[in-house]
Amino acid sequence: MAIAPPVTDRLRDDILAGAFPPGERLIELQLTERYGVGRAAIRAALVELDAEGLVQREANRGATVRRISVAEAVEITQARAALEGLIARLAAERASEAEREDLRALVADMTEAVAEGDSLTYSKLNRRLHGSLCTIARHRVADDLVANLRNRAAHHQFRLALVPGRAQESLGQHRAIVEAVTAGDGPAAEAAMRDHLASVIDVLRHWEAFEPRPL
Repeated sequence: MAIAPPVTDRLRDDILAGAFPPGERLIELQLTERYGVGRAAIRAALVELDAEGLVQREANRGATVRRISVAEAVEITQARAALEGLIARLAAERASEAEREDLRALVADMTEAVAEGDSLTYSKLNRRLHGSLCTIARHRVADDLVANLRNRAAHHQFRLALVPGRAQESLGQHRAIVEAVTAGDGPAAEAAMRDHLASVIDVLRHWEAFEPRPL
């Protein structure tokens, strides 16, 4: 009999997949029914996801899925650029031949998703590629920090994947990263990752110009 993943992981996955959009209230009773666990487990999950920045808990108001402004998403991506540049460089230095082949296969799958216009699959493969680089780099602290940052800005990442023409542009950038990593060229891998995330920031700043300002 398969053992269900911890409720924190299941709730996190559902938030990242858009099952609970930003601003939606997370009602404990409904969550106990959805996940088949007690309220203590749900509360513990909400506390953990609050610490990760995915959920916002307020006294007497309960928990909601955290809204991330475009301005905050820009800052998150700037922080990611520093960390993931390091990760790309380390991945180039430390990747085994099997890991290099896996990265090449991921790029091939991403190319196919772009050719088929499958934005959702491309977004998932994009996330998987970045996660694979973190694993290959073997830098636990950077890995943990990047995972937290990516989770916090997940809503904007999915939105970004739907921008017309963005997937094709992103594919070329990811191909450059993988080519540098598989060639063992650490400085080039770091530069390619920073260039990729700089282009993400450019799109976010364009959105920021049109984001309503609080009254």
